Amino acid sequence: MQIDKLRGKALDQLFDAILTLKDREECYRFFDDLCTMGEIQSLSQRLQVARMLMEGQTYHQIEEETGASTATISRVKRCINFGTDGYKMTLDRLG
Repeated sequence: MQIDKLRGKALDQLFDAILTLKDREECYRFFDDLCTMGEIQSLSQRLQVARMLMEGQTYHQIEEETGASTATISRVKRCINFGTDGYKMTLDRLG
């Protein structure tokens, strides 16, 4: 995993903090303080791109609906195909 390079106390604290959040409103409050609007938008966009790719939509359809660049779509597709199944796990749980 790429993230293994960042593993440590600081990242553990971040993930532990996220795991304490109880509902969507708490997520809004925490991420509003933690991230810039652009960072939040990028994270949200990547998840949307992953969902659309897993549904079999084309790059063109995804670009049109999300505004994501082909580079972003390609990166997400690479993670889906060769990553650690994080997108799949999360999207399956969302239903």
